[in-house]
Amino acid sequence: MTTFPNGACDTHMHFYDSRYPAASTATIFPPDATADDYRHVRAELGLERVVVVQPTTYGLDNSCQLELAAGFGDAARLVVVIDADVSDADLDRYDAAGARGARFQMLPGGAIGWESLAPVAERISPRGWHIQLQMDGNLLPDRLDRLLALPTPIVVDPGGRFMPPPAPDSPAFAALLTLLETGRCWVKLSAPYESTHEGAPHYPAVTRLVDELVARFPERLLWATNWPHPGQVDPLTIGQLRDLTHAWLPTESLRRRILVDNPAHLYGFEPVPA
Repeated sequence: MTTFPNGACDTHMHFYDSRYPAASTATIFPPDATADDYRHVRAELGLERVVVVQPTTYGLDNSCQLELAAGFGDAARLVVVIDADVSDADLDRYDAAGARGARFQMLPGGAIGWESLAPVAERISPRGWHIQLQMDGNLLPDRLDRLLALPTPIVVDPGGRFMPPPAPDSPAFAALLTLLETGRCWVKLSAPYESTHEGAPHYPAVTRLVDELVARFPERLLWATNWPHPGQVDPLTIGQLRDLTHAWLPTESLRRRILVDNPAHLYGFEPVPA
């Protein structure tokens, strides 16, 4: 049984390959997770498109993701990690390979920090790329003005990563809603275990925030597996991921919008006929 409509896109996953050395900044060293491994996940869930995201393990060296994403052809896009000194030639190369965003992981293991955010955004803005941001969402009120000033769209991952999840009427969640209200922000619904391990596999504290996002901003949401769930001792099974997705997106129209139409728009995939 598959969960998803034609054209469904997984907007956040990683490849790992021991042929590529880990960065000096890395804190997570997962076992190999290959393109063939991911194809099994893709087939079981009925996914057709993918966004390959540079993991913190490889720092600024995007080679592993570029190589393995190429095997998926035009069904793949990438989010890379770069600093402000990246050459125009490398930006051209990444863009041609399908890169559409630059990732910032503002937690231990991230290769670059807040000081690089605005300069990188200035470099990628002319190309129509976005900033993909992961941070403790509870700190969003302190960073809101800086984020609102960026010249690029922002993709917040995963679900805001509030550690721990706050109440829906909290200032931290209100800051995320403020970003969404600009029409230039997207939020990925994924990896609830990055916010809390309580209540697995249903994660009620995360789910009540997801419910609020789905009710208010379905046109600004994306979905992802976060495969291979790096750093998790007891990751979600395919069945649990399928069930959680149905709980978060209980109608076909929601799944169509969030898994097909929204990522097609953001990442530049061909529209899928209804």
